[in-house]
Amino acid sequence: MNLNPARPSFVSESQPPGAWRASLPHYLRIRDQLVADLAAGLLPGDSKLPAERELAERFACTRVTLRQALQLLERDGLIYRQNRRGWYVSPPRIRYDPTGIIGFMEYVARQGREPRTECLHAERRPAGAWLAKRMGLEHPEEPVFVLQRRRWVDQRPVLLECNVVLVDWCPALLSADLDTSLTTLLRERFGRVQSRSELLMHAETMNEAQAGLLQVSPGSSSFYLERLNFGEQGQPVEFDQEFWRPDALAVVLETRYPGEPAQP
Repeated sequence: MNLNPARPSFVSESQPPGAWRASLPHYLRIRDQLVADLAAGLLPGDSKLPAERELAERFACTRVTLRQALQLLERDGLIYRQNRRGWYVSPPRIRYDPTGIIGFMEYVARQGREPRTECLHAERRPAGAWLAKRMGLEHPEEPVFVLQRRRWVDQRPVLLECNVVLVDWCPALLSADLDTSLTTLLRERFGRVQSRSELLMHAETMNEAQAGLLQVSPGSSSFYLERLNFGEQGQPVEFDQEFWRPDALAVVLETRYPGEPAQP
């Protein structure tokens, strides 16, 4: 047993440098080479990878072995797959502070990217028992507007969003263009401003419909965020559910120690 703390015990004394790499499974060596290609800029962001057949020929492996490597890169957020179109290099992740009051369209544009919002469905209906309980409403028959929207960054759908807004808080909402920032719309057109929010975040699995809209495989993971917004008088007025592609997002929160001055 090697008890020298300067040398990891799993390294053989007689093993030549680099020998550990040769002992790696082939799919891990393929992954490492593709990571090196990405780091060297040989495959810029959003560019299409060569076809699987070409990659399998390059690495002298089967398609099964190649896909093991590609799936590891996908899990790490380095590449993504478009249904029936192949593999692409992931662009930089969007930096997102869910505690902020800035809307999707604005914070994506500030990062030099092109945001787009697509309203898939909008209707007025009773809240129902689940929403009434989650929002703290007095009765499940209380009317709400339900919006189903898809958000894009550049040419890729990255987020599915369900917005629920109390009808009494903003009665004319459905008369507006909903292919835009809801935060800006509520504030600038209707004079409605949220006072605070409660957030819940965890990993989630996409169902078939969600996966199809975000162009990923059913059962893929997503970053799920749930937000309950309160109005000017502290009353619950809006409930949001967000389903993000995990390879498109980096949650970034700023914290300060007590007494630490704010940075200019």
